[in-house]
Amino acid sequence: MDFRSKGITLHSLFVSFLLFSAIFPLSFSAANQPHKVKNLATPRRLSSSAVFKVQGNVYPLGHYTVFFNIGHPPKFYDLDIDSGSDITWVQCDAPCKGCTKPRVQLYKPNHNLVQCVDQLCSEVHLSTDHNCASPDDQCDYEVEYADNGSSLGVLVRDHIAFQFTNGSVVHPKIAFGCGYDQKYSGSTSPPSTAGVLGLGNGRASILTQLHSLGLIRNVVGHCLSARGGGFLFFGDDPVPSSGIVWTSMVHSSSEKHYSSGPAELLFNGKTTKVKGLELIFDSGSSYTYFNSLAYQAVVNLVTDDLKGKQLTRATEDSSLPICWKGPKSFKSLSDIKKYFKPLAFSFTKTKNVQMQLPPEAYLIITKHGNVCLGILDGTEVGLESLNIIGDISLQDRMVIYDNEKIGWVSANCDKLPKYYSHEWLNEDSQRLAPYQDMELHKRKKCFKRYFDNAEVRRQVNIEFANFSNGREDFATVDSLRDRGKMDAKSWWIVHGAHAPTLQKIVLKLFGQPCSSSYEKLEYLLLYTFFKKK
Repeated sequence: MDFRSKGITLHSLFVSFLLFSAIFPLSFSAANQPHKVKNLATPRRLSSSAVFKVQGNVYPLGHYTVFFNIGHPPKFYDLDIDSGSDITWVQCDAPCKGCTKPRVQLYKPNHNLVQCVDQLCSEVHLSTDHNCASPDDQCDYEVEYADNGSSLGVLVRDHIAFQFTNGSVVHPKIAFGCGYDQKYSGSTSPPSTAGVLGLGNGRASILTQLHSLGLIRNVVGHCLSARGGGFLFFGDDPVPSSGIVWTSMVHSSSEKHYSSGPAELLFNGKTTKVKGLELIFDSGSSYTYFNSLAYQAVVNLVTDDLKGKQLTRATEDSSLPICWKGPKSFKSLSDIKKYFKPLAFSFTKTKNVQMQLPPEAYLIITKHGNVCLGILDGTEVGLESLNIIGDISLQDRMVIYDNEKIGWVSANCDKLPKYYSHEWLNEDSQRLAPYQDMELHKRKKCFKRYFDNAEVRRQVNIEFANFSNGREDFATVDSLRDRGKMDAKSWWIVHGAHAPTLQKIVLKLFGQPCSSSYEKLEYLLLYTFFKKK
């Protein structure tokens, strides 16, 4: 589809299904045809991650957002996190049509447009015959959404700040959309966010770009709290070493979202007629959507099970299509558990793999004190036969998108992982990343005193650098996580074998009498890194 806007030819159509409506927000991207990407460097070892604090909720806000620090000088932009699309865009001062932010908060390009001949430009086009009239042409994009909302703009490259779990801070140049023409539909107000963070697995996504630069493994995930907030991560440091339920990812040549299946719907542990569901995991959708046949089957199952119970339809509550009221107003989801049965998805191609959906994973309590069904009819909003697992069913569990598989595990999403994240460092002005901490740099004097041999001292410095910066073998998930949970001596016994010289000294320190010189070294090797956690 080609059309002109503000004199710019639209070279590409990137289709996504993020509803801008605050009542029924959802999204997923139909991705582009695959293209060969040249010179995608794959480093031998990718050992760090970036963790971001998330804000928002399913109800009443209807979205989860994250703040990105973009540009030079940097400016914060709040973005709707969306695993259903791979294009990230922000509202653009070009000037802007349909923007919801004040002009001072819009992104302004500064001679940093992505050219049409750029390899990345072809990745946002549906057709494989991507042609440029001139090498100097800019790379335009369009994102269309299921509710007929859209964003039209141009791709730019700019610095985005990432605070990694090993303490380092990098500002790589990342390509994203500068949206100068936004359209919204529906009767509700446009979203308040500055744009969308596309977490999908397309080659134009921020995830793929970070991986191509050798900064992270090709893993992204989120942990959304039912009480609001949570965290988002690029890379696999926060991923637990056990307890995760994995299912294989379904791939399609024309889609860049995360999907799995087929799956069967269970009601109260029993099989139903709802089978063969292909499920899209979509953090850009507040609610869960089924095709019309599956949706009606769920409504019938829930409704029939409520017969004889003290619940009646609350037709006056327009928060969601189907709501019920009780003898008195409900205060929390714990009040309604006795009325509703759990659901579950059983993935038929993977033995014994189920995703449990307790009542709180498909119901909400509205401001009117009623309980509403958070599973909606996707066919009615243009999804046809597609099925989407939205935020309501992903809360209070860590969801991991890892190349060929999707995983989830119950988690406390209220608490960020104990790494040197940007948010953790900013909580206290006295906290410093390890490479900035002068106390750690005092090691030079200590090591010189205790290690006369220059070769041994050089090896010790390498070991300490790996330890303090969370690199090499100290970059494993267990090693990093245990720093915040184990005492120093136990940690060095379990994980110190990667630095044998330091490990030997540490264990000696516990048997030494106190002295000023030993206290300095003890502080460096035993407590500095751990107390900060």
